Amino acid sequence: MLGGVTAETSGTFTKLPEVIANNRKFDYNIFMKETIKHQLEEVLHYTGWTQEQLAYQLGVPARTVFAWLNQQTIPRLANQRRIEDIYREVVGQASVHPEALEQAKHSALTHHMTAHELVANRELLDALTLQMTYHTNSIEGSTMTVDDVRTVLDDDQAVLANKTAIEQLEARNHRTALNYLLDQLNNQGGNFHWTVDLIQQLHLRLMNSVVSDAGVFRRYGVRVLGASVPRVNHASVPDKLAELIDFINKPSDDPIGRIAYTHARYELIHPFSDGNGRTGRLIMLGQALQDKLMPPLVTRERRQVYYRYLDQANRDEDYRLLELFIAESMLAADRLLNH
Repeated sequence: MLGGVTAETSGTFTKLPEVIANNRKFDYNIFMKETIKHQLEEVLHYTGWTQEQLAYQLGVPARTVFAWLNQQTIPRLANQRRIEDIYREVVGQASVHPEALEQAKHSALTHHMTAHELVANRELLDALTLQMTYHTNSIEGSTMTVDDVRTVLDDDQAVLANKTAIEQLEARNHRTALNYLLDQLNNQGGNFHWTVDLIQQLHLRLMNSVVSDAGVFRRYGVRVLGASVPRVNHASVPDKLAELIDFINKPSDDPIGRIAYTHARYELIHPFSDGNGRTGRLIMLGQALQDKLMPPLVTRERRQVYYRYLDQANRDEDYRLLELFIAESMLAADRLLNH
């Protein structure tokens, strides 16, 4: 599936007794057809998949998905569970059982990778660069396909007539920023430490010629669409970022928890005018490699649940669902790179 280890159900089917109790004329078949239709439509909406792509994910013929969407048939129980799982991965869930979270984190911690391995293995580096670049830019609205990204990364002189110059520049910039971070990690080894300057240099390379203030902290307030928590006042950005850097550099026996907290706090600080999400995901990658772990791959298909868990972490100061998401994203990266 999309993420990896799944947690407790989002509750669609567990509401069934309540629905029945409140409606004596309850029709199970109608309820299930409408529920399945809703879940499939939500998945299609948030992932951007075609019905054929969704059918592939579910392991059924495309005509079967068409019949479910048109409420012609009810999926068998096994298929209902598959739909529920993929719906939860794309749309999210309200909570996670502690044992499920620990299981997901434990599984993610068994997969290892280092900056040295990446730098020494060109094929592996190219695969990671392609996937990270495609997904992180797609999350921010890029319309480039995987093949488009591969083309502009393989040939710096290539120009795609059907894509904007900015989109193509963003892809090449992301590769440059990623390589810069890998070089820092590889060259410094155990002496590597995060600094404010490092993050500014990362942003400078990522947003070079895309925004006029690349690498410079924002000097005005911002509002993030869909976020329930206001971002840090621009005057406080340098101090808040310095505090976060101190936290990142301290030892931790919970690396996934530290990545989740760092990412949530970084996005709350929102230090730059643009490119904060992409910079934050590169920091996650760097933190994982620093701990010799598989870097989390936040895929475009899971953008909705990613934003939901990120906002919840900052709103409630509860990072468990974001930790689950990061663990699942590490497993997703492992599967992609190993296949």
